[in-house]
Amino acid sequence: MVVVGASLAGLRTVEAFRRAGYDGPLTLVGAEPHLPYDRPPLSKRFLDADEPPRIPTYRDESHLRDLGVELLLGVPATGLDTDFSEVVLDGSRLPYRTLVIATGAHARDLPGVAVDGVHTLRTVDDATALRRDLDAARRVVVVGGGFIGSEVAAAARKRGLEVTIVEAAPRPLVRAVGEQMADACSSLHARWGTELRCGVGVREVRGNGRVENVVLTDGTSLPADVVVVGIGASPTTDWLTGSGVTVTDGVVCDETLATGVPGVYAAGDVARWTNGLFAREMRLEHWTSASEQATAVARNALNPHAAAAHHSVPYFWSDWYGQRLQMVGTCDGADVVLFGDVWADRWLALYREGDRVTGALSLNLPARIMKFRALIHRRAPWRDAVELAETVWSVV
Repeated sequence: MVVVGASLAGLRTVEAFRRAGYDGPLTLVGAEPHLPYDRPPLSKRFLDADEPPRIPTYRDESHLRDLGVELLLGVPATGLDTDFSEVVLDGSRLPYRTLVIATGAHARDLPGVAVDGVHTLRTVDDATALRRDLDAARRVVVVGGGFIGSEVAAAARKRGLEVTIVEAAPRPLVRAVGEQMADACSSLHARWGTELRCGVGVREVRGNGRVENVVLTDGTSLPADVVVVGIGASPTTDWLTGSGVTVTDGVVCDETLATGVPGVYAAGDVARWTNGLFAREMRLEHWTSASEQATAVARNALNPHAAAAHHSVPYFWSDWYGQRLQMVGTCDGADVVLFGDVWADRWLALYREGDRVTGALSLNLPARIMKFRALIHRRAPWRDAVELAETVWSVV
C-alpha cells in the first residue's frame, strides 16, 4: 500500500489501513520535509500569536514508526506509471499494489509579480515567512476575500495593522455561502475595521525590490508593506500527466473514491468524487471531508469487491476577529431563511431546495450546527429543519 501526500488525508489513510487490520508494507510519501501537520491554524493562531508557535503536527514520528509506516518525506512524486504500478519519485521508482492519491492542492499565485513581500499561504513554510513579514509591516493588502484571505485579514487586524481586502467579485464568498449570506459575512470586516474593496482586480504590484504599492484595475494605488494572495487553490495533479488517471479540477473518482484505474484511489482536497447525497461531483477543501474520505478509501481499497459509496455532507468553519462561522451542506440554488440579525453576535441561516433542507450557516453557534448536518445527511424535509432551528434559537 502506497499513499502519496503526507497531508491530513494521507495520514488518516495510513492510520485507517492499520485500524482495518492491514498489516503489510505501508509507505507514506510527502513532498514537504515536515511530518503531517494541521493546516487550519496556519491562517489563524500561527499568524497572530505573540510568540511563534510550533508546527502543529498531528503525530510525532514515533507514532508512525509504531504503525509500521515507511516515511519518505521531502520526496515529491514526479510521475505515475500505471502500466507497471509504480510511483515515479525523484530518481527512483516505488512499486505499489494499491495507491491512494492524497496530494492535496497548492495556492494560486498572482502572475507577473517579481518583488518581495508578496505571499501565498498554504504550507507551514508559507506561514512562517508571512509571520516574519507581518512583524515589520504597517499596511497589508489581501487579494481575495475568501475564507483564507479573511482569516489572514483578521490576524493582521489583531496585530493592529491597516488591512484592505481586494475582491474581484461584486461581493466575497458568494460561491460558498450565497449572495444574501455573503453580505452578512462581509459585515464582520466592517465591524472590525478592515476595508473591503469589491468588484475590482489587481493590475500591478509595484516596488523597488520589495512591494510598495498595489495598483487596482480602477486605477487606485494602495500602499502596502505586505501583500497576501488568497485567490484559491489548484489540486496538485501535474505529476499524473500521462498516467491514465482522469484529471478535471482534481482526480476524478466514482462514489467509492476509485479512479477507474485498477488499484488507484484518491482522498482529500485532490479528489473530485460523485457525492450521491447531492447527486453531483464535488471537490472539497475541508478538514472534515479529508478525514472522512480517508477512512472510506482505506475500507474500499482493502475490500474493493464490497466497496461502499461515500456520501458526505460538507462541513467547514472559519474564525475571524474572534468569531466563528460554520457551514454544513451546500448553498447551490437554494432559498435562505435567516434566524436573528446579521449585525448581531449570533445568527443562523437555513438553505432550502424544494422541500428539502440542503445547508445551514451560523455565527457563534458552535455546539448546534452539527445537528443540522445530521438532518441533511438523512435528507430531512424542510419542516424538520425549521423546527430544529426554532428550538435552537429559543435557547440562544
